[in-house]
Amino acid sequence: MTTPSPPGAARAIAEGYAFAGPALELGALLWEDRPLPGAPVRVPLAVLNRHGLVAGATGTGKTKTLQLVAEQLSAQGVPVFLADVKGDVSGICAPGLPGDRVARRAAEVGQDWSPAGCPAEFYALGGMGRGIPLRATVTSFGPVLLSKVLGLNTTQEQSLGLIFHYADTKGLELLDLKDLRAVVTFLTSDEGKPELKGIGGVPPATAGVILRSLTAFEAQGAGAFFGEPEFDTAELLRSDGDGRGVVSVLELPAVQDRPQLFSTFLMWLLADLFEELPEVGDLDRPKLVFFFDEAHLLFTGASKAFLEAITQTVRLIRSKGVGIFFVTQTPKDVPSEVLGQLGNRVQHALRAFTPEDAKALKATVRTFPTSPYDLEELLTGLGTGEAVVTVLDEDGAPTPVAAVRLRAPRSLMGPADPAAMDAAIGNSPLYGRYAQAVDRESAYERLAGRPEAAPARPSPPGPAGRGRRERPQEETGMVEQVMGSGVFQSLARSIGTQIGREITRSLFGTSKRRRR
Repeated sequence: MTTPSPPGAARAIAEGYAFAGPALELGALLWEDRPLPGAPVRVPLAVLNRHGLVAGATGTGKTKTLQLVAEQLSAQGVPVFLADVKGDVSGICAPGLPGDRVARRAAEVGQDWSPAGCPAEFYALGGMGRGIPLRATVTSFGPVLLSKVLGLNTTQEQSLGLIFHYADTKGLELLDLKDLRAVVTFLTSDEGKPELKGIGGVPPATAGVILRSLTAFEAQGAGAFFGEPEFDTAELLRSDGDGRGVVSVLELPAVQDRPQLFSTFLMWLLADLFEELPEVGDLDRPKLVFFFDEAHLLFTGASKAFLEAITQTVRLIRSKGVGIFFVTQTPKDVPSEVLGQLGNRVQHALRAFTPEDAKALKATVRTFPTSPYDLEELLTGLGTGEAVVTVLDEDGAPTPVAAVRLRAPRSLMGPADPAAMDAAIGNSPLYGRYAQAVDRESAYERLAGRPEAAPARPSPPGPAGRGRRERPQEETGMVEQVMGSGVFQSLARSIGTQIGREITRSLFGTSKRRRR
C-alpha cells in the first residue's frame, strides 16, 4: 500500500530524515495534529555514539522510547545497557502482546508490527533485588565516586583521597568497606599517624565523619555492593549467537530509594569502560549504547571538579565507540557543559503548572534550533508516546526539528514474569561467575592479624538472594580491639617500610590497574 507524500513544509522536514545508511525508526512525522506515515523520522546508527538526551515529564513515555530504541539497537547487533529504576523495562526480554492500541499505533505511523523479545541479562547491585550481583571493589571505585556516595565535603574528600593513596602505595587492597574502615582506623591510631605525617595526615574529626558515613551507608544495606568478584564491564559488550546485541538490564527497584548509590554506580560503569576500551574513532555503529536514567541525580550537588570529569568522560568516550543517552525530566537537569556534548534529542511533553515549570519550558524551547513549530505550545500539548526530535544526520549536522508520533515497541511493555526472570538469571553463563561472593585476604585481615578469609556464600537469584555475606557478630570493633597487640604493631611497622604497589587512577579516581 502506498502512502501519500507529506505536504509543503512537512516535506522539507521529512527530507532531513531520509538517510541512506542503516538507521533506527523512531516514528512518523506529526503535522497539524496528525501523523504522516509517509514521512518517517529516523536516526542514523552511525551517530548514536554522539550521545543524546531523552527528556520529558513523568508519564509521557520516556521509558517506552528507551525500549523502542534499545530493541532496534539489539536487532542491529549493538549491545545496550539500561537501568530499570521502576521495574517496568524487564519486559524487553519477552515478545509484546498484540492488541487494539498497538494495532492502532502501528497503523498511524506506518509500522509493520510483530512481537519480538531481545536477548537480555538481568543484574542487581550487590544482589540487592532480582539479578546477577554486580560488585565493585572499594579500590577500583575510588575516593571521588565514594565521596559522592557518602556525601562528603571537599575537605573530607581530600582526606579520603589521601587514605586511598596510602593504601595504593602500601599494597593494602581495599576490597570491601571493612577494609577501608580498617585503614582509616589504623591511620588515626598512635601507630598509624606517623605514616601520613609528611603529607598532612588525616584529622581525627574528619576520620570520624568518614567512619560514621561508612557505618550509615552499610546500615542501608549498600555494603553488599562492594567486594568480589568484581564485575567486568566487558560483559556489557556481548552479542548472542544470532548476532543480536545483548540488552543488559540493571534492576533497581530494590534500591530506588537510594538514588545517590545507583546514579554514582552508573558513573563507575562508564568510567571503567572509558579506561578499559581502546580508541576506535567513528564506527559505522556503536560498540555499546548506555542509557543513564535519572541523570539529574548524578549532577545534584556535584563539585566543579566532579562535573569537569563527567564532561571530559562524555566528550572522549565517543571515540571508544560508546554512546550515552541521559534520561531526565528537563534539559535543565543536565549542566550546559554536558548538554553541549549531546547530538541527539528526544523531548517528550513538559508540564507548565507552576512558574518554575513555565521557566523551565521557556529554557527548553531556547535549546532547540529554529523550527516552523510553536515549540512552547507544542511541548505542552504532546500526548503520551509523542515527542519533539532532532538528531545528527550522517554528516554530523543537526536535522530539522520534528514532532513525532513514536512507534510501539515490539517487546513486552511492562514487567517480565518473575519466574521467567529467575530462570533466565539462574541459566545465565554469568551467574556462576558472579553469584558467589568471595572474601579473600585484604587490608582488614592484614591489619587485624587474621589471615583466614571468611567463607564464601552462594547468592541465589531472586529477591531472597541478596548476595550479601554473613559477618561474624564480633567483627564490629575488631580493628579497635587489636590496636594494642604486638602482632598489630609489628605488622604496622612492616607496612610502613615495604615497597608499595601504587595504583594509577583515572579522572574519577577509579583504578586503572587491571583487576582480578
